[in-house]
Amino acid sequence: MSQDELKKAAAENALRFVKEKDVVGIGTGSTVNFFIDALAQSRIPIDGVVVSSKASMQRLMQYGFEILDPNSVVHFPIYVDGADEVNSRLQMIK
Repeated sequence: MSQDELKKAAAENALRFVKEKDVVGIGTGSTVNFFIDALAQSRIPIDGVVVSSKASMQRLMQYGFEILDPNSVVHFPIYVDGADEVNSRLQMIK
């Protein structure tokens, strides 16, 4: 598999952790872009998203997701982000 195919597979697999009415935390990067696309196609009815970047916010807004102020959210059960590197001890570099 190519890098993009692996990223897309990881992003699509992350959808299984998203439940109806969740508020989803969204990071930034190429893997996250695949996740945003997959989330939009899934049509899982979520309550909104908290974003870490303007780039992710713009992509989410194109799909019509509600962007929430991070200060208004007490808890979100899932946060999706990419990593530049993960070692054998599952230590990650962003």
